[in-house]
Amino acid sequence: MSLKRSKNKYATIVISLVLALIFSVVLFSTIGTANIKILDTFKIIGSKLPFIGGKINIDGIPDSHKTIILKIRLPRVLLGVLVGASLSSAGVAFQGMFKNPMADPYVMGISSGAALGASLAIILGMRKTIFAISPISFFAFIGSLITVFSVYFISRVKNKVPVTNLLLSGVAIGQFLTAIMSFLMVIYSKDMEKIIFWTLGSLSGKGWEPLIRIALPTIASIAILNFFARDLNIILTGEESAKSLGVEVEKIKIYILVLSSFMTAMVVSVSGIIGFVGLIIPHIVRLLVGPDHRILLPSAALVGGIFMIFADTMARTIISPVEIPVGIITAMFGGPFFIYLLRKKKKGI
Repeated sequence: MSLKRSKNKYATIVISLVLALIFSVVLFSTIGTANIKILDTFKIIGSKLPFIGGKINIDGIPDSHKTIILKIRLPRVLLGVLVGASLSSAGVAFQGMFKNPMADPYVMGISSGAALGASLAIILGMRKTIFAISPISFFAFIGSLITVFSVYFISRVKNKVPVTNLLLSGVAIGQFLTAIMSFLMVIYSKDMEKIIFWTLGSLSGKGWEPLIRIALPTIASIAILNFFARDLNIILTGEESAKSLGVEVEKIKIYILVLSSFMTAMVVSVSGIIGFVGLIIPHIVRLLVGPDHRILLPSAALVGGIFMIFADTMARTIISPVEIPVGIITAMFGGPFFIYLLRKKKKGI
């Protein structure tokens, strides 16, 4: 396939997924106990867009519907897009870097590290921002960074990271950090409810404030990660081969680890631990678009956003008015998928 045809194909895929994401945002903002028409949702959201907003008439739509869409459902759905895109992008990067189909922020214990960091910030009652980042996000980043490097160095054998080592290290460290969180819940019972939130994962009750707070650093991290697509493609051919082609493999790994940990920490600091998104989505998207990270990374981010808001809509509607933490829904999808991958690899743990 020529370079021009390849670029046209990639552009078509990305544009199609962007349109699918926009439609999904409107659709899942519409679904709920309040009976709102999807056309009304399009109008309500469209009325707030620049250039075209003033031309859309929403006078006939009840004020209660406008409030539900703009102040409750839309910020929650957009936050879900950020969470899904971040976790999926991190999953693609880890799987490509480690050449390991099992790697993702949850399995590697990074989400648990970020949640523990966030829990410590809550317990310490920290309010002051650090480097213009909220203390919860900052502590979550430090927790995730310590965890990912711990897992990486424990798993490493010479210049390789075996699948078994990575899985065992990630699960062991993740469980250890979760145990520390459980211990903290017993000691600091007044903060128990908040800490339990981090262990289950939820987008409930989120408005515009947390979304705005994490949007810029998260989107920037996802965008920067895409610049490493070519390096990830070369690393897939083998580290020695990559070095001979001028790729500074160890530096690239550190950059990707820090970026992926940062974006995971940003979303976990708001949503809590949401597992398996970074495991499921990269595999599904790889089957659809192929292993080229130039298209795989942006496609996984978009599909991850769609999957996340689909799972969150299930969480808040499946047994309405009771709401299930979205982490439970993603685990119900991810658990069987993880077992399938283990069987496919045919390797004992």
